[in-house]
Amino acid sequence: MKKVGILFGMEDTFPQAFIDRVNELDGKKIVAEAVQIDKVVQNQLSDYAVIIDRISQDVPFYRAYLKNAALTGTAVINNPFWWSADDKFFNNALADQLGVPLPKTVLLPSAEHPDDTTAKSFRNLKAPLDWDGMFEYIGFPAYMKPYAGGGWKNVYRLENKEEFFAKHPETGQLVMLLQEEIVFDEYFRVYCLGGKAVRIMEYEPRNPHHLRYVVDRAPSSKKLLSTVTKYTKTLCQGLGYDFNTVEFAVRDGIPYAIDFGNPAPDADVNSVGQENFEWVVEEAARMAIRYAKAQKPGQMNLTWGTFMRDAVDQTKRF
Repeated sequence: MKKVGILFGMEDTFPQAFIDRVNELDGKKIVAEAVQIDKVVQNQLSDYAVIIDRISQDVPFYRAYLKNAALTGTAVINNPFWWSADDKFFNNALADQLGVPLPKTVLLPSAEHPDDTTAKSFRNLKAPLDWDGMFEYIGFPAYMKPYAGGGWKNVYRLENKEEFFAKHPETGQLVMLLQEEIVFDEYFRVYCLGGKAVRIMEYEPRNPHHLRYVVDRAPSSKKLLSTVTKYTKTLCQGLGYDFNTVEFAVRDGIPYAIDFGNPAPDADVNSVGQENFEWVVEEAARMAIRYAKAQKPGQMNLTWGTFMRDAVDQTKRF
């Protein structure tokens, strides 16, 4: 019998529903449970064929545990090595190469020097930076947000460069993005599981958190929804995320990818709603069962995106 585990923190509704659904769908050859860790020994086989990771972004000990488990054969969702290396600025750069429309974006050095550095550590940066060139490229209003963060933390909407220079010092040692504002007519949050299963959800980020999935708009065109589906698969397959959400702001009929590196996305029934919750529980359970059946103990069973696979293929020429 193979085991599927789910590693989670404070969330309540999704983990137990996922466990129950896997056991309902299979339960004989594959069984699901909450991950149990009593000790972590280097290069020791894990008890789990598959682990769904919902919390290691906040707990470094769990991230190290998952890398060790992946090395010894566990199919970890999402790939902990790629997740550790990923950031939102790189996501944007890759999405641009993949042909997905994006808001204009620039990367900003931290307002404060990181610990154990001095001004001499930054002699490769011009002083002053070309702030006016950045502002002209991005335009105002603009958004400033962490290049590696999420959850709407430390996000600023800025009307002009005076506001930028007033607010940037508040970000301390965080490395930030400055991004063009997309004034949207429609907005979508899209689940993508296994790089193929897609669930488009109407979403309103300007609403309070518990009302963001409560949207009263006319139905979207089939052409637009088809494009959103295509871009979602392109991004998730490029990045190699098995469990992700992608957000699109639609301006003049064009869906712009706003945020698409969410490997532990909100799946709580109280925020996403019952229909979306049922969909993600069912698809996550079926995906985990498929991966458990395909898993080969002692071998690497991770998903790698097309970016990484293509990069490896290119290095074979040297």
